[in-house]
Amino acid sequence: MVATLKRTATAIFDKGGIIRKLDNLGTKPLPFKTSSHGLVHRTGSYFVFKFDTPPSAIDDLDEEYGRDVDIVRKRIYRADVSQQEEITCTLHEELLPPAYRKDVQKMVATAERNKTKKVFQYNTGLDYYPFQK
Repeated sequence: MVATLKRTATAIFDKGGIIRKLDNLGTKPLPFKTSSHGLVHRTGSYFVFKFDTPPSAIDDLDEEYGRDVDIVRKRIYRADVSQQEEITCTLHEELLPPAYRKDVQKMVATAERNKTKKVFQYNTGLDYYPFQK
């Protein structure tokens, strides 16, 4: 496993990339059995590399990882930079009781909005619903 991770990281570095983060999600059973490179796999070790690389290197990395016999499934996703927001947190806000925190007040307001449900009107002209038991 170490050799596979080292080959993966080296390929990113060779293409001019920078690894920002490496997450180990552990060994888990695969959602379904997967056939790769002539072998059937039922479990796999999951790793997530967060890296920056030139867009022209993505196809080369995809091809190289596809040929690696130790990588069962490979996925390369583009991170949406526009939705990354900077989170600022102050100790004063964290020490407030829950009722005075902005995020809790926002959740309560959302719940209050969803409380008013429309009552179904049958519009039959009768005083009762004829199909109730």
